[in-house]
Order: sequence, then C-alpha cells, then structure tokens
Amino acid sequence: MSKLLVKNKEIIVPGQVVAEGMDYLPSFGTYRLKDKILANRLGVVMIDGKVIKAIPLAGRYKPRRNDTIIGRVIDILMSGWRVETNSPYSAVLPLQDASFDYIKKGTDLTKYFGLDDYVVAKITNVTSQNLVDISTKGPGLRKLSGGRILYVNTHKVPRIIGKQGSMVSMIKDTTGCKITVGQNGIVWIQGEPAMEIIAVEVIKKIEDESHIPGLTDNIKAFLEKKTGKKVVISKPVENSEGNSYSESAERPAPKPFVRPAHKPFVKPAPKPFTKPASKPVQKTQVKGDKK
Repeated sequence: MSKLLVKNKEIIVPGQVVAEGMDYLPSFGTYRLKDKILANRLGVVMIDGKVIKAIPLAGRYKPRRNDTIIGRVIDILMSGWRVETNSPYSAVLPLQDASFDYIKKGTDLTKYFGLDDYVVAKITNVTSQNLVDISTKGPGLRKLSGGRILYVNTHKVPRIIGKQGSMVSMIKDTTGCKITVGQNGIVWIQGEPAMEIIAVEVIKKIEDESHIPGLTDNIKAFLEKKTGKKVVISKPVENSEGNSYSESAERPAPKPFVRPAHKPFVKPAPKPFTKPASKPVQKTQVKGDKK
C-alpha cells in the first residue's frame, strides 16, 4: 500500500524518502528507487495529486524555451541586441524579432532599444550550447519605461505568482501597481511611490517566507496593515494588462501516462462463398444467317 511520508510544502533534503509505493509519481527534484520516491535536492516539497516534486530553495535561472523573462540590454550588435537574462547565459534579440516594423540596414538601433533598457521578452530558442534567442513580438512583450526593478530568487517566483496568479493579483489590486514578474527572477513594479515601496516589501516577505504554511493569509494581513485597506482575495483575471508572465513558472505536473487497455484481435469469420446464379445465354440472330 502506498504511503506519503511528508506534508505538502515541507522542507526536504537530498536522499530523504518522501513516499513509498507505486501510486505516487516522481517529478522535478525527486526520483524513484525501487518502490520509494526520494528527494535529490534541498527544497520544498509540492504535492499535486499523485505527483511529487521539490522546489529548490536557491539557485540560478536556466533559460528555457517559451519562458517570458525580463532582461537588460547590455550591448548593441550589428544584427540586434545582447540582453542580460539574470543567468549564466546572455540572450540575443535579432532585428527581425524586435519589432513588427521593417528595420533597414544601418538604422540607429538605439531608437528601439538602448543600453540598460529593460525589456519583456519571450525565449524562442535555446540550443545545446546554451545560445539563447528571444523575441519582443507578441502580446505584452515590450520595452519597460519607468517604475523600479527588483531581483528575487528564481525558485521563489511560483510563490510570488501564486496559484493561477492569485498572489500577485492580490498585491496589484491592493497597491494599484502594475507588476510584471519574469520567470528569470526579475520583477518590474510601477505605481505611486509609496505603493511601490509597499509592493517591494510584500514581495520580499513572500520570498523570505515562501516555505511557511499559511503564506496567503500572512500576506493578506500584512497588506491590510500597510495600506489600511480591506483585502479581498479574488480570482485573477487572465491576460489583463500588467499581469505576470510567469504564470507558467509553476508548471503543471505532468499527467501520468495510462496505457490503454489491450483489446485482443478477433479474426472475423469468413463469409461463405455463394456461387452466383448463371444467366442463360441468349442467342442473337445476325441478319443474313441461315436458320
């Protein structure tokens, strides 16, 4: 009989047995050894149905295709821009993926993106040599103006976003700030200066207390104390302006593969052969023939 040996959001260490039996499935940060599931890193265990994964407590961001990130322009090339991604690898923004406008050869590229500009971009390709290509052509992908930039632990991004964006939506609704959270751990905040400071304090609190149960209630009480407003946890609105682009950072657990039931092959019974009825041959008389 399968047995779960840890509680959801509990801190686990490498080698720790988190479940026994074959009913549970290992995911990111866990592995199976015979009939047991063990942790292979220090982190917080997340249990989604029968799938068990471990969210690391620390570490650098590794670029992945289709991630939406916030990056800083660090160089202007002949064919585009080089962007720092808060990871060991920088990215290249090609001319054809920077704008829907046609950019002629020899155009002053600083008219589009200058040095130290921050952009919201989507990773379009990551090669085996970790060469990263990004694009700013798409909904919500743009150059950021104003506001402030905040760096957070990459592995705490899912907690900052919350389930289906609930946590970041609560912060935005209470402070009135526009907040964009990149999956690479860079956060952009724009609003009233006093509210921006509160939003920064809240995000830092989430980062520090992400492993503590009851985080949502603690953040709600903290926001009510700081702003003096009644906080209502509402269902987040998808695709709203300023919405976080890291909703996919807390990736859904893979569905277990269920092999379809094997249906035995039944050979159809042969149809009995029925000889078609013979038609009588009609003799036709040709004109001029003798009878």
